[in-house]
Amino acid sequence: MDIQDIDMDAANAVNYHYGAFPPRDLDLNKVLSSLLKATDALARYDQVLKSLHNTEFFLAPLRNQEAVISSRMEGTISTLDEILQYEADFDETSEEDTETVRSEVFETILYQRALTNAQIAMQDGYPLSEHLIKSIHQQLLSFGRGAGKSPGKYKTEQNYLADKIKQKIEFIPISPEKLIDGMEDLFNYINESHDAALIKTALMHLEFEALHPFKDGNGRIGRMLITLYLWSTGLIAAPHFYISGYMEEHKDMYIDTMRRVSSEGNWEDWCNFFFKAIEAQALKNIQVAESIKQLYEEMKSIFADTLSSKWSLNALDFIFANPIFRNNRFTRASGIPAQTASRFTRLLLDRNIIRTIKDAAGRRPALYAFEPLLKLVRV
Repeated sequence: MDIQDIDMDAANAVNYHYGAFPPRDLDLNKVLSSLLKATDALARYDQVLKSLHNTEFFLAPLRNQEAVISSRMEGTISTLDEILQYEADFDETSEEDTETVRSEVFETILYQRALTNAQIAMQDGYPLSEHLIKSIHQQLLSFGRGAGKSPGKYKTEQNYLADKIKQKIEFIPISPEKLIDGMEDLFNYINESHDAALIKTALMHLEFEALHPFKDGNGRIGRMLITLYLWSTGLIAAPHFYISGYMEEHKDMYIDTMRRVSSEGNWEDWCNFFFKAIEAQALKNIQVAESIKQLYEEMKSIFADTLSSKWSLNALDFIFANPIFRNNRFTRASGIPAQTASRFTRLLLDRNIIRTIKDAAGRRPALYAFEPLLKLVRV
């Protein structure tokens, strides 16, 4: 939303910290304790990632949940179940009939896809850069409410962060005419600073949010950058670290602590907040990942006993990666013969391992859910 579009009180608004990034006198003594705790927790989480035989497959539901929470923080309301139901019917290459899907669900799907595609691009050798960020933004805002807000292009008018209920502007980001210099300073810092990687992650995220370079979608892009940067620096072995749950739970403190950087120059409080967020989210992610791993091991024998087939592990792997599914996708993606897959579904239903969400209708197969996994990742 442009500042000219609405009449709000800007009397007490905090302005961007011109000339103050990167901080020249960050007091490491004030952040060392929280930095060490965050580093330790992140290292423990990384060990859990390395112990999983397929992180993509085990943690795909967490990426979907991150998309839901990060989008919800910006007012786009959807649920994990809606996202998974959508994926049960559509894939990246299909021609989706978006008119049959709630626009907010599809906007959340675009978040998940933009993050996935950014990870693929970086695996292919593309650096974390302004070009990559613009590409992510273009995909994120390619449909729905964001489509008219200059996808993939930097802002050309002043934007702001406001409390819409109180009708007050709380923060005025960098001006459009200073943005190019600001983004250059940000990437010079990312590429050239010798600060510890977690300190760089904290300052990078804060600065991106303060620059607010796009007309819309800045919060979602900024949170994606945390995962991408942690992974690109080798702090985590796989691109799976999702922090939006903590940021949503502490949203007021998140915003206030960022604003105090610009109003008071208080970079240390921001770093301590960010490191605490990393620590708390890493510990929670460890718990969820280990619970998923434990459930998988328990289900190995249950699926083997229930299905009595050489295809039992294929079925288990598919259902963990697709905890909401239809039989047509089950057959196509798992490699299990159609008749065998249908028999498996009946057996799993009889044992209450899966449940029916929607009955078959016409040519469309029934929709099923693997509730034990959904309970672990649903928020």
